[in-house]
Amino acid sequence: QVQLVESGGGLVQPGGSLRLTCATSGFTFSLYTMYWYRQAPGKERELVALITSPGANTKVVDSVKGRFTISRDNAKNSMYLQMNSLKPEDTAVYYCQARRDLSLYWGQGTQVTVSS
Repeated sequence: QVQLVESGGGLVQPGGSLRLTCATSGFTFSLYTMYWYRQAPGKERELVALITSPGANTKVVDSVKGRFTISRDNAKNSMYLQMNSLKPEDTAVYYCQARRDLSLYWGQGTQVTVSS
């Protein structure tokens, strides 16, 4: 049974930091490219960052460049998103996704709220 479970979200003040974790099971994590998406209220779900495997090549979207870092630990079947210098506009539900060929899996999401 495939599972992707996000954790680490919460309420943080502007300028603060959070580290999201996507813990996975039920598939060969090391073969999959992994993604972080987010969806703010009333908006479309958008890509935030991705990390390939093998090679761990990464890409983050311009709106979070220099603030967010994506990483993975294939030994732990987990992916991470380090989020620094958070802004109110980063408020969203954050989702992880695993993708390889025609296989696509989503997590249930974790809420991140940036507010004073």
